[in-house]
Amino acid sequence: MRGLGFVVHTTVLGAALALATGCDGIDATAQQGPQRPPPEVGVVTLQPQTVDVTTELTGRTAAFRQAEVRPQVNGIIRKRLFEEGSMVQAGQQLYQVDPAPYEAALETAKAELARAQAAVNSSRTKAARYRDLVASRAVSQQDYDDIAATLLENEASVAAAKAAVRTAQINLEYTRVLSPISGRIGRSVVTEGALVTANQVQALATVTQLDPIYVDVTQSSAELLRLRRGLATAGKGGADGRPVSLIGDDGAPVAQQGELQFSEVNVEESTGSVRLRALFPNPAEELLPGLFVRARVTWGSLDGVYMVPQQSLVRRPDGSAFVWTVGPDQVVSQKVVRAERAIGDKWLVTDGIAPADRVVVEGIQKVAPGARVNAVALDAGKPVGLAEAPAAASAAN
Repeated sequence: MRGLGFVVHTTVLGAALALATGCDGIDATAQQGPQRPPPEVGVVTLQPQTVDVTTELTGRTAAFRQAEVRPQVNGIIRKRLFEEGSMVQAGQQLYQVDPAPYEAALETAKAELARAQAAVNSSRTKAARYRDLVASRAVSQQDYDDIAATLLENEASVAAAKAAVRTAQINLEYTRVLSPISGRIGRSVVTEGALVTANQVQALATVTQLDPIYVDVTQSSAELLRLRRGLATAGKGGADGRPVSLIGDDGAPVAQQGELQFSEVNVEESTGSVRLRALFPNPAEELLPGLFVRARVTWGSLDGVYMVPQQSLVRRPDGSAFVWTVGPDQVVSQKVVRAERAIGDKWLVTDGIAPADRVVVEGIQKVAPGARVNAVALDAGKPVGLAEAPAAASAAN
């Protein structure tokens, strides 16, 4: 009986141990649970392309040429010979100043010239006679020297009289106030009967040439330097001569295409910007000086660059940038890139990207270096949301 009891006790103990061991195994398996699938991210496959580099800048229009009309002699305005707001030509008479005093001054100068010329003729004849007489000692050498000196003085008087006649003629011509340039003339600030003075501060009127017309815009000096370096590296030449277009509020061009003329050699210290000047044809004169405009400058094209969606580029505190890329093994890694500028909703990247790189666009918060993901291809031109990703993934599979 004792032996039988020992056997029964051993059997019961073994069963209890086996039951306990089985329960532990069930708990471990239940705690482990099913493995989670890798996170799903949206990626775009990038290829090198040629990109037109443009910049939209703000500025104002300025007249190609502008001349203020001022009198050059004193007098009373007798006539105004133009219509305000009309087109005038260079050399066209605009005002007539009373010419009577200047006509009289010209006649006086001519009379003085005639008197001086008569004195010269008399002195010349007398000098010739004395030259013959001094040889025969009929007159003294001193007398001959005196008449020779008188002749020289009279000849000098003739030269001065001729200059006085020319001055009087110029003053008389200045009574006809002419337009210095061709263009559209503004309002007249004087009327007939007004007294004007030579070189007065107030202009009588202003003539403005509107075709062509300048557009002055400003750009950051740092951005301009980057653009020039990029163009030089790409062998695209300098910045001058680049096409420029004016953009209206609806985004459409508002005038004919212009051309970049030059950039200032000095940087404005207060703003750190550089002034650029473009020249635009303006045959219809729809652009007037002083207008606020938006100009789009086409700097040229860059070859072999990448357009990376803005949401995929991450900036570090030091200003450097990187993107997350997914390799063929679906493992995520970082790539440091050089982002030159933003164009629309993308960054222009010139370095750091290789052809066919898959860049993470959506789900960036789910990735980490070395993590495995489920990459879903998106449209590089118009990224789709992850709600559309399963269809894209099934199509890819």
